[in-house]
Amino acid sequence: MDGFRPPRLQELPLNADPSAQLVLLDLQGQDATLAQLAHRRRTLPELTVIAELEQRAHELDSRRIELQTRVDDLGREQRKADAEVELVKTRRTRDEERLNSGQVSNPKDLESLQHELVALERRIGTLEDAELEVMESLESAETELAVVLEDLAGVAAEITTHAVTRDAAFADIDARTTEAAEERAVLAVSVPDDLLALYEKLRTQYGTGAAALRARRCEGCRLEINGADLREIATKPDDEVLRCPECSRVLVRTAESGL
Repeated sequence: MDGFRPPRLQELPLNADPSAQLVLLDLQGQDATLAQLAHRRRTLPELTVIAELEQRAHELDSRRIELQTRVDDLGREQRKADAEVELVKTRRTRDEERLNSGQVSNPKDLESLQHELVALERRIGTLEDAELEVMESLESAETELAVVLEDLAGVAAEITTHAVTRDAAFADIDARTTEAAEERAVLAVSVPDDLLALYEKLRTQYGTGAAALRARRCEGCRLEINGADLREIATKPDDEVLRCPECSRVLVRTAESGL
């Protein structure tokens, strides 16, 4: 590799029983399981679906508020129009009663009253047309609001369904996480503190802290160890903690190392 090259084996004077070194592989396995579980918990398909549904629900609710405001405004407008029509009709009725009662005998007053009745009739027609227009707008808004409320209820039901699936998956993942964490804790106890500290440091840096040497290949970086490094590894005592010359992870020798 060009440029950076990890520390050579002899630069790390750390010793640990071979069995403790092998435990690192089991520890790494539990850490990999924990990482996979955490990733699965973060990336459950239900989370994406729920987020999309919640966004849809937010949009529908915004539309619901707009439509409800329009329905309320139109309702007030209709009540106002109804009151105006009734007011003019009351006045028309009063004038008709005056006209029919014979109380108005003066021709000029009689003509004026008849003109007013004609004007009131036109006014009633105009107001009723406006009232009808408001009623039609109100009916349309109420219909659209009903559709939005139905869609909103449907989305809420979908969210609930997916939330049940999500919570069940969370419960399963959390149970497995607890089990793996407990197994990891048991394994960690059997690893010397200095070796465990090195492992944790490397795991923080590289994602994995230890890897097996199998068939002359580091299972951490998946690279084959060259002949010179393999010969050097073969000369090291069994209890010496080795590092991969390519990726710097703790390199654990196994029966399948190919040395």
